[in-house]
Amino acid sequence: MPAIEHRTMSEPDETRTPEKTTLEVVALGGASVARLTLQPGWRWSECIKPVVGGTSCQAAHLGYLVAGRMHVVADDGTEADLAAGETYRLEPGHDAWVVGDEPVIGLEFETKTAETYARS
Repeated sequence: MPAIEHRTMSEPDETRTPEKTTLEVVALGGASVARLTLQPGWRWSECIKPVVGGTSCQAAHLGYLVAGRMHVVADDGTEADLAAGETYRLEPGHDAWVVGDEPVIGLEFETKTAETYARS
């Protein structure tokens, strides 16, 4: 593996496009980074659940919100509003949705999630 590796997100290794979702994945060595773009009206339980099944999102997320606003509700009842400029860590077991009319753009650094999110 080279000592320095860099890639552009505009040339991803893989793109997934469930309803109102674009997920672009770039592999770097043994890790993956994903750019997630969620359109207004996106909700995990309506747009991703039909692809992956289950009652709530079972992916762990570690990321940074570049743009937009999102509301997250965990299975244990915990809720949070995420906004552009914030970092986040979400444990498996949650639903989330875009708040407002601006797309949400996030960068995901959890390699397993970047590799498997929104994949059937």
